[in-house]
Amino acid sequence: MTKNFSLAELTKTSTGLPNALPKHLEGNLCALAENVLQPARDALGAIEVTSAYRSPEVNKKVGGAKTSQHVQAQAADLKFHGGNDVLFKWISRNVEYDQLIWEFGTDVEPAWVHVSYSEGKNRKQKLKAVKLNGKTKYLPL
Repeated sequence: MTKNFSLAELTKTSTGLPNALPKHLEGNLCALAENVLQPARDALGAIEVTSAYRSPEVNKKVGGAKTSQHVQAQAADLKFHGGNDVLFKWISRNVEYDQLIWEFGTDVEPAWVHVSYSEGKNRKQKLKAVKLNGKTKYLPL
């Protein structure tokens, strides 16, 4: 996909379910890797991809939203050992994105960062995921 991101890394899953990327979604995953993931890795160093492409079955198994951009190979969940807050701020200031989500954690640092990229349709939405009454809500940041 890019010099530092392989197809295997962007389709891995711990669910035990098959997670092969359909041919028609390859362009989406390449665009995400080229426009967001690789620039972040070039600037910050090693970034862990905990989830990128998810087949509908994998997405269901992990409790992902039915409309998740992971299923369209347009999203990745990331962790950065230099601080997830650092990664969030860097992405926010330096690359195009569709959605950038501060996933749970604290007001100081998210538990992980969700980022999506939609070729030609990036909304630049910055959100914070929180639990309210046992349900996940996405609040504007």
